[in-house]
Amino acid sequence: MLADDHKILREALKGILEREHDFALVGEANDGAEAIELARKLRPDIILMDIGMPVMGGIEAARELIAEQPEIKIIALSTYSDRRIVLQMLDAGARGYIVKSAGRDELLRGIRAVAHGRTYLCPDASAVLVDSVRTKNPSEPFSSERLGKREREVLQLLAEGHTSPEIGKRLHIATSTVEVHRRNIMRKLELHSIAELTKYAIRNGLTSS
Repeated sequence: MLADDHKILREALKGILEREHDFALVGEANDGAEAIELARKLRPDIILMDIGMPVMGGIEAARELIAEQPEIKIIALSTYSDRRIVLQMLDAGARGYIVKSAGRDELLRGIRAVAHGRTYLCPDASAVLVDSVRTKNPSEPFSSERLGKREREVLQLLAEGHTSPEIGKRLHIATSTVEVHRRNIMRKLELHSIAELTKYAIRNGLTSS
């Protein structure tokens, strides 16, 4: 589903998506409030969500949608790769962030990554996020005493966007065990979301994402 108040952009995105055999565009919304109503009816797997829309912006709409439909995957579309907006969108539950200046291949790569359960940040968004966390705490050491070897492995894979079943398969452990490790990691590090885990992992050199 598309949510953007610029009809020309929606038409361009529609043209790109309709040429791909593995996508089906089910609806278009002109603002955040309309996106919520439409998503309730259509139950899309993925929403490409503009951030700056009238009536209700993309961040607020994403937060409300994910609260209602936790399984929905939202990819933010923005003209800018502003650090504050990137972080707010991730904290709202978005699984991807792509700037509107990105090319067709970048867009499709991001959609397919999110469709397969991964988190996707375009290079511009990833760069400002990395700069942000490194600047904020450039000397904070990674504490091997706080996390065990397996927990560090799970944290790295989580931060790289892998789902719990994918992590279990890679590490040859049960999905339920991965979930236990994830809860323990969050408790030990006093973090409360995948976005926070990702920032922690980047800051401590566990991932290049």
